[in-house]
Amino acid sequence: MSSPQQSALRFHRRRVPPSPQVSTCCSFAPPLPPRDCSFPSSSSAAMSPEISMLIRRAALIFTVLTLSALLLYTASDSLRLLPLSSASLSSSSFARIFPSYLNNYASSPIIDSENPTQQLEEVLKNASMVNKTVILTTLNDAWASPNSVVDLFLKSFMLGDGTRRLLDHLVIVALDEKAYNRCRIIHKHCFALVTEDVDFHQEAYFMTPHYLKMMWRRIDFLRSVLELGYSFVFTDADIMWFRDPFPRFFPDADFQIACDNFLGRPDDMNNRPNGGFNYVKSNNRSIAFYKFWFSAHETYPGYHDQDVLNMIKFHPFISDIGLKIRFLDTAYFGGLCEPSQDLNLVCTMHVNCCFGMDSKLHDLKIMLQDWRAFMSLPPDLKNESIISWRVPQNCSLDSLRHFGSPPPEMDFQQEEED
Repeated sequence: MSSPQQSALRFHRRRVPPSPQVSTCCSFAPPLPPRDCSFPSSSSAAMSPEISMLIRRAALIFTVLTLSALLLYTASDSLRLLPLSSASLSSSSFARIFPSYLNNYASSPIIDSENPTQQLEEVLKNASMVNKTVILTTLNDAWASPNSVVDLFLKSFMLGDGTRRLLDHLVIVALDEKAYNRCRIIHKHCFALVTEDVDFHQEAYFMTPHYLKMMWRRIDFLRSVLELGYSFVFTDADIMWFRDPFPRFFPDADFQIACDNFLGRPDDMNNRPNGGFNYVKSNNRSIAFYKFWFSAHETYPGYHDQDVLNMIKFHPFISDIGLKIRFLDTAYFGGLCEPSQDLNLVCTMHVNCCFGMDSKLHDLKIMLQDWRAFMSLPPDLKNESIISWRVPQNCSLDSLRHFGSPPPEMDFQQEEED
């Protein structure tokens, strides 16, 4: 019994005589002046109105306390049966956009659904390396279906040389509901990036307005990661990870990025960067740079982030803030624009300079087959580099001629896939 209940009972026992008797005088009869209206002996004691009121008040307090305790017990028992109250998410913009998210949220950490920054910080913390560095990729519906790009992306980590452990530090940033649900099935670190009134679930064809909006949303998101104090390696999902890239990064650079075309020197600002792969350290310089980069899309409307980077990399603001930029050698960070020639050196390979989902999937599968064949060789034959890439095949620079809009057959295929 609770302390308030015990106090009430003690009060009850202290104030009520064992066998009260009602007197003919005192409380029920009109007062008679000659008589002495005092309490009689214990065998015939009577209660005054004040004592009766106190008893009723104690009984009321006891009843209220008992009902409160019962309600609290019932509520706590119900909470044990429910992993998360859906009422706590009812006003969340995320819940309004992704209704099925409530079905998957039970296995996630319970965090403030009204605070996406707190949610992001929780995911980053769980995936972070000891130096607060994470690996990030974005995913939408078009690349999230089974046997699509994301499966090949994760498979490359499993087949790579020393890359499997890096999956513990990979965060998949889902741009739509289907991508988020798929991520929850295949990976443990998932974050839903909600953009009000924007649906990123379809394939974003190169340089279309939809593609541009997605690219600039990504830049703004990466800025927020830096502001939370996390450094990151950003990687497109159509990049295969074959070796741990961290030993090949420059230890003193703030911002380092892969190239479509590498001219031989990492500090040559004429290198042609590719925004699909970069390593950025969180500090005041990199945060200022990402803010400047994002704001530049208003200065250069209609251009994607990579083209704008090529324009602003010579801007005096870069040197004013002291940002140190380094460009990554395609010998280690190659792509179909400029493949890494030596499989003994390659860390990542990007299916860039390629248009269309089917072409990407075809060449990605060929690339993984080539890597498997290389890894199966004995050490002496690996050093002789007798195996080289068989790609590009379906991907080619010619495919980019149609970047303004998808060819008719691609529209038809996409409608069938949807």
